[in-house]
Amino acid sequence: MLPAPLQVSPATARRFMRQALLLDAVVPTVGAALAHHGFVQIDPINVCGRMHDLILRNRVRGYREGDLMRHLHGETTALPAAERRAFEHHLPDTGVLVAFPFEAWPHLPAAMRDRTKRTSAWSGRLTPRERALAPELLAEIAARGPLGSEDFDDARRAHRSVWGASSLVKSTLQKLFFHGRLLIAQRVSHRRRYDLPERVIPRAVLGQPEASAPATARWMALLKLRQRRLAALKRRELMLVTDFVQPVVIEGADCPPLYCLREDTALLLAASDPATFNLRLSTPAAEPRLLAPLDPLIYDRRVTAALWGFDYTWEVYTPPAKRTRGYYALPILAGTELVGHIDPKADRPKKKLVVVSRRVRRGHQAAPAIRELSTFLGLRL
Repeated sequence: MLPAPLQVSPATARRFMRQALLLDAVVPTVGAALAHHGFVQIDPINVCGRMHDLILRNRVRGYREGDLMRHLHGETTALPAAERRAFEHHLPDTGVLVAFPFEAWPHLPAAMRDRTKRTSAWSGRLTPRERALAPELLAEIAARGPLGSEDFDDARRAHRSVWGASSLVKSTLQKLFFHGRLLIAQRVSHRRRYDLPERVIPRAVLGQPEASAPATARWMALLKLRQRRLAALKRRELMLVTDFVQPVVIEGADCPPLYCLREDTALLLAASDPATFNLRLSTPAAEPRLLAPLDPLIYDRRVTAALWGFDYTWEVYTPPAKRTRGYYALPILAGTELVGHIDPKADRPKKKLVVVSRRVRRGHQAAPAIRELSTFLGLRL
């Protein structure tokens, strides 16, 4: 049974989200951040740092570019399975690539099998040509260890592709990954190198019983709450996690019903007192910082607009003529306000961070946050 809803102000909700999303209580390791959030989204686009690095740099003490990949796969050579603590794969029924702790593994096989039956040039069933090539690729990887598409001497092109031209080898390897027959064992200059699952996932993890469909559905609903900490739930999601959630009503806000984990209720109540709450901050509450475009704090546009009064869309896939913020604009968080955005671009050859555009509310400064980002990237302004 659901407990009675907690009524809180938007300011209280914003203070809670900062703390619950680790923006004011950084953790010591990447593993701790993964355990807290359940996953971290991975994206290869590198305009001013990659998405996962931009998310984690605000949450992990001393985080450096590439630390997530080092945590997943090792420094220079692929980690043996016994030494791994996390892995890359897609959220079930989506194309969203994330870093998972091993607790996620039992919930993925059903989605992997389902993809083998779907029609999709990216992740679905193998085409006849891909099916003929797959045994050869699997045998080579079994014999030689982690390999990427560039390691095979085969110039044939795939008939269809999603993101432009693709080789037959690349499309086949990618589908074998989606289907769970291969896993990402290493990245070299961010390019994937695949290996057999038993060489990437520890035997004890691979041997766990597969989760039931209801258990996986419940896990997905709870994962949303772990990832965002204050979120809207669909009716079917709520029915699965009634015993784990606390309803929250935001006073005066035009937003759908929200929920948090019951384990976060004490933190939400503490956030109602600004003076007491600010004593818990590990960094000054008003210190400006730049958020990743898909940061958990702003992932749900409706909630972001209702709680923060901030309308934000990641425009990397928006046609240039229709962009209002910029290709890779980063929102600016200052205390409990989102006060604007900057559109930065790293000029790596010149070792310089260029600010393409900025829009900042009067009375706030973006310069400290921009300097902090340039330092993180090892670039000058």
